Amino acid sequence: MSIKKVKLNILGLSYSQTQSGAYALVLSEEDGQRRIPIIIGSVEAQSIAIKLEGLEPPRPLTHDLFLNFSRSFAIDIIEVIIYKLDEGIFYSELVCKKGDELLHIDSRTSDAVALALRFNCPIYTYESIIAAAGIVLDFDKKEEDDEKPLSSAKRTNPDAGYTTKTTAELQELLNEAIAEEDYEKASKIRDIIKERDK
Repeated sequence: MSIKKVKLNILGLSYSQTQSGAYALVLSEEDGQRRIPIIIGSVEAQSIAIKLEGLEPPRPLTHDLFLNFSRSFAIDIIEVIIYKLDEGIFYSELVCKKGDELLHIDSRTSDAVALALRFNCPIYTYESIIAAAGIVLDFDKKEEDDEKPLSSAKRTNPDAGYTTKTTAELQELLNEAIAEEDYEKASKIRDIIKERDK
């Protein structure tokens, strides 16, 4: 395996075209055109989307709880590394620091990315992995829109009733949806508000 590390950015999330109820998490290399699509579950996709969209749940979700727990014991995640690709499955580890001690903890890639967002730490993989799994796509404008985070138009298809509401009414509905922990509804309403603010 090449030991050269490649920094990755989160390009976005979209519905998986191949697996029902799953999502494609798309990571892109920071200094290049290659992208890695990773199929993840809906719970992890929701956790990632909430952070990407800046939503604040009234109670901590699992990854928020992990952040609070770790910080309480002075443990920090300093980086996430996708270190292995085997039969289409990506393997990741959390590189944690407690005092002067470095710890490596095995993690599912979806959880690792959700935690990287919360700990504000970089995500890396190795050159050999992105060479094997990375794809270069020539997107036109429409396809680029489809690669946006879960707040993209492809995901939302909001109810027509939302579009007739005032921004103040939408904000109230957004607050109610967050309080009820209905993040899919909250995300749809947030999308409409963002469109109006453009």
